[in-house]
This record gives sequence, structure tokens and C-alpha cells, in this order.
Amino acid sequence: MTTTELPGRVDLSEHGIDPSGRTYRNPTTSLLYTHALVRGDGRLAEGGPLVVDTGRYTGRSPKDKFLVDEPTSSARIWWGDVNQKLAEARFDGLRDRVASRLAAAETLYVVDAWAGADSAHRIAVRVVTAHPYHALFARTMFIDPTADELTGFAPQALVLHTPDLEADPDEDGTRSGTAIVLHPGRTELLVLGTFYAGEIKKSIFTVMNDRLPLEGVFPMHCSANVSDDGDVAIFFGLSGTGKTTLSADPERLLIGDDEHGWGANGVFNIEGGCYAKTIHLSPVAEPEIYRATNTYGTILENVTVDELGHLDLDDSSKTENTRAAYKLEQIGNALPAKQAGHPRSVILLTADAFGILPPIARLSRDQALYYFLSGFTAKLAGTEIGVTEPQPTFSTCFAQPFLPQPPAVYARMLGEKLDEHGSTVWLVNTGWTGGPFGEGQRMPIEATRTILRAALCGELDDVRFRSDDLFGFEVPLGVPGVEGALLDPRGTWRDREQYDVKARELAELFVENFSKRFGDVDERLRAAGPTV
Repeated sequence: MTTTELPGRVDLSEHGIDPSGRTYRNPTTSLLYTHALVRGDGRLAEGGPLVVDTGRYTGRSPKDKFLVDEPTSSARIWWGDVNQKLAEARFDGLRDRVASRLAAAETLYVVDAWAGADSAHRIAVRVVTAHPYHALFARTMFIDPTADELTGFAPQALVLHTPDLEADPDEDGTRSGTAIVLHPGRTELLVLGTFYAGEIKKSIFTVMNDRLPLEGVFPMHCSANVSDDGDVAIFFGLSGTGKTTLSADPERLLIGDDEHGWGANGVFNIEGGCYAKTIHLSPVAEPEIYRATNTYGTILENVTVDELGHLDLDDSSKTENTRAAYKLEQIGNALPAKQAGHPRSVILLTADAFGILPPIARLSRDQALYYFLSGFTAKLAGTEIGVTEPQPTFSTCFAQPFLPQPPAVYARMLGEKLDEHGSTVWLVNTGWTGGPFGEGQRMPIEATRTILRAALCGELDDVRFRSDDLFGFEVPLGVPGVEGALLDPRGTWRDREQYDVKARELAELFVENFSKRFGDVDERLRAAGPTV
């Protein structure tokens, strides 16, 4: 086996990888071997982003995710469609084959990094792969240790990554040749059969969603930012609902764009990087992200680039789920500490493909838990395999694919945090207005930004609200700088009677989903939902 001359040797024999007993860790951006930034004269320039094609898989494979059924964790796992069982013996056999594939690789890359900016709740992560692009991705997305911290680095979570090795469903008990497997007791992860790099970061997020509640910390699929005077806001939402775009506000400091914990000292980022969608990215509407996308050190996934290196961020011929991975510090207003105080505002983002929900609504404490457990949004094109157009979906806690424990665990923690800190909760629709998908139009991002800024700085504290007869939440009658008609979704439809029909259909979907999934919750929570 050959090695890459990078500082810091790691003995991998303890992981079952021992052809020569050593390799190297923490690849740097010197691994970049493709530059795609174009100079003004049309020629390629040094210092552009790395552009990669992830092959057949351009999104996550949630149906190929498994957790090992083992005695130290089995009682706390939320078993079912989300967390499918894999026998420990099957895991051991699959792990042996993964380790053998890594041992036979000509070159290995080992990334040692932290997950969690709060030193009291971080874990030491090691990613082992034979693919430099994926090593660079891991180094980008996790938090860099200092030189002193790398000395004697002891991993608490291990990712063995072999995208070019496929599982055998008959032998391994998997659904297909793709498998993302977590052994909760050993905190070991296998990622095989897919080159989509997002599986690496979401695997560690799954680990943190299991570990942090055991430490009294609330893990969250959210972005977060903070004002100059310390007012923290967090933005829950699934991919494509605006977590990254709305949190990258040039008037506020960015804590992180996707994964956070809420502990005794406040909010902290789990990651060291951002993973932004780039399809139709606008230099006007999203200037901070656009600049980061066109920077040396950024990884662009499945973005179209021509022979001269010109990027086409509007080309979705490969996938709608084009991505940019970059260090948080590449955002000009990023908060270096990656942690701040307790949130004053909690935003639940939804991309409502029905065009029913208002652009903003204020929620009571019980309504907040109801809509958090419901996790309603539209699953957007490209985020998962087979999704080619927005589909209404309920993803509990806005994080269903990444929850090892039952949803009630996370809802209870949210309720405790709201009770303790008195945060205001807002439901924000970044989806459609004037009709459903195919008839209406996407909510104007400028209006959403204006509405959010008004909510976060307290401008809505003194305005009048109306109570929605069907959904029960409170909708402001006016927002400074926003056309009043936009705040009443019924008024934006040409056929208002059709709006009433569709609104009731959506309300019934909420009630049906909640009754089916959360029939054993407190009656007070069930009563916080729509009235049908």
C-alpha cells in the first residue's frame, strides 16, 4: 500500500486494516485536482472549485439505511421503516469485506475531525476512504482539530467508506447493493455502494441524534444565526425549504446551515462546513452562498461545467440536487466559534406545495410541538432518489430519516427548551402561493426575508393578528414592507372556493397523519392541530 505524504501517522490495525500497518490522515486542499473557475478572458484559472460527478446516486438512499440490532442500544431505537434492523452477525461479515477492500487500496485517506463545536458534547470522528474527493468532503464538513488535538486522537465514531464495493442482499440482509449501516453500540458506520458524499455527513448526524439526547442535549436538523446583540434564531426544515439560504443573512452572523445541538450553554453547530443546494442559485438573492460556491476549496457536486470551465447553476439535467460543500468560514459573516446563546426565535420552515399555508404564522407552545412532530413540507426534486417533482410529505421533527430514537424523545426536549427559555415559534411557508404547485408560484424570497427580519427584530410584537379558523395559528394582518395580500393565501387564489376545498384536504392530511403516528400523545397536543 502506498501512502500520501501528509502529517500525522495513524495505525489502522485496530480497525482491521493492516497491510502495512500505517497510513496518513487529514488530507488538505492540495488534493484538489480539478479547477473550474473561469477568468474574464474565458480561460481556466487556478484556484477554482472542485467539480465532481457522484455517478448513479445524486441523493441519499433512505431505504438502504440500517441499524444493527444489538443489546446495548436496541431498547431505545425507533425500529421500523426508518431504522431497519440488521443482525449483528450480518454487520460483522459486511464490515470484514469493507475492511478488506480498504486494506487492498493503493492509497488510503484518513480524516480525523470533530463533530460538535461545544467541547462538552463533541465526538471524535474518523473517516477512512480510498477516495480523495470523499476525504476532502469529510474534512470540509467536519470541524478541524488543532495540531495538539491530533496528537493521540482517539476516534469515538468510525466511518468505513467503500463506495465502489456493493453489498450482497442475500448474504448481507440489505435491500440492494447500497448500504448505510450504523452499529450504535460500537459507533461504527459502513457506507458502501454509493458515491453520494452526503451519506457521510448524515451518518454522523444520525450518530449525534442518538448520542446527544443521552447527554441532555437537543439535536436539531436546523440552521442557526445570531444578531450582533446576541439574539439567536434557529430554522428547522428539510432539504430545499430554505435553511441554508435564509440563515445566510448578511445582517446576521451564521452559526451553521444544517445540524445543531441545543444544550445548557445554548446552540452549537455540529459541523464545520456547509452543504448548500446550488440549483438556480442567485448572486442577487443569495450573494454569500454564491460567492462561496465559486471559491477555491469548494466542492461542487453534479454541477454542469463546459470544456472552458463555465458553470451552469441552472442546469438540472443531471439532478435538481446539485450541491456545494465549503467550509463555514467561506461565508463572510460566519461566526468562528460556531456556537451562541439560547434562541429567541424558532422557525419551522415548510415548502407547502398545496399553496395553502400563509408566509408566516405564530404558534403557541402546543402548536409548536404539533407542527414539529408533523414535520410537513414538500419533498423537493432530487433530494432523494425517485423524487422528480415536489411531493407533500410529513417528516417528523423535520428530520425523520436521521432519528434513531422515537420522535417523542425530540418533541419532549423541544417542549422543555421552549418552557425554559420562552422562545417565540413561527411557521414560515417558503413553498407556493396563488395556487398549488403547477398553478401558483414559489413564495418570493425577498418577501420571505423581509417577513423573517420583521419577526426576528420584534417588529411583529405589536401588530394585529387573526386566528386562522381551520389551522388555529395566528397570522399577522400586516408586515412592514410586505404586500398585505400575500399574507392571506386564500386571497391569492383566483378560485377562492377551490382554495377552501384544498385547505380542508390539507387539514385532513394533518389530522390523519397525527392520529396514525401519534395517537398516544397528550390530548392537549392533538387539540393543537387543525379543526376539521
